[in-house]
Amino acid sequence: MKSSKFKVPQGKKVKLSDYRTDDTGDIESKKDASKLLKANTKKMAELQDRLYAHDRYGLLMVFQAMDAAGKDSTIKHVMSGLNPQGTQVFSFKQPSAEELDHGYLWRIAKAVPERGRIGIFNRSHYEDVLVVRVHDLVKFQKIPDKFDNDGIWKERFNQIKNFETYLYENGIITIKFFLHISKDEQRKRFLRRLDIPSKNWKFSEADLKEREHWEDYQKCYEEAISATSTDYAPWYIIPADKKWFARVVVSNVIIDTLQSLKLMYPELDGNQKRNIHAYREQLMKE
Repeated sequence: MKSSKFKVPQGKKVKLSDYRTDDTGDIESKKDASKLLKANTKKMAELQDRLYAHDRYGLLMVFQAMDAAGKDSTIKHVMSGLNPQGTQVFSFKQPSAEELDHGYLWRIAKAVPERGRIGIFNRSHYEDVLVVRVHDLVKFQKIPDKFDNDGIWKERFNQIKNFETYLYENGIITIKFFLHISKDEQRKRFLRRLDIPSKNWKFSEADLKEREHWEDYQKCYEEAISATSTDYAPWYIIPADKKWFARVVVSNVIIDTLQSLKLMYPELDGNQKRNIHAYREQLMKE
């Protein structure tokens, strides 16, 4: 299954209703998906080791979705084989007073992974063209009046593209995942959270209030993805009604991205190579 099937080409105008949420490709069962994911996590661990040793690139993964689409579980299962020492996970919640005194990308820039490491954003800078837009929260961001106008969202799309270009040109590769869930599947998952005591804590009255804005969010996601999917920082629209399928697709994308970087272990210089025998001899004599 080619991960490019789910990639949004640069310049494509996205209509989410054109994308299936229940696609399972050529994977016939959850059991088959589990086997594929297990193999993929092993491959990802090998590539992560190369990424660290190569030390010229970093990888930033952005996860965005409607509530209950499976961001947390996807991150948990797909990244299970990675070395925690080389992985950083950030969840971006409502901005603090300090963060509101800076531009909206300030807190994002601080969390970008260094070269050799993998960074995972559970929500991201895209919240500032999604929830901020849906709920008209920009008025709380202390933007000078002359910049708070009808063109602000187009400008933010440009700012985000420029930011991701800057990251790319400094060796940080960005891949962005939209976990695409249907409204009906979201309803089912909310009901499970209510029906199963151990999942009650996951449910909030705010989830229902956000659900009322479903169409607004779909529109904002369509515009954001259309405007910011680029060759160097692409969006992938991942069918998420079946969590097991979404996890395999996400892991495929990560593997394909890392393999495209042609990561290599550093070679020893001539002097080091010549001395390997001597080093071994010294150790064997101890």
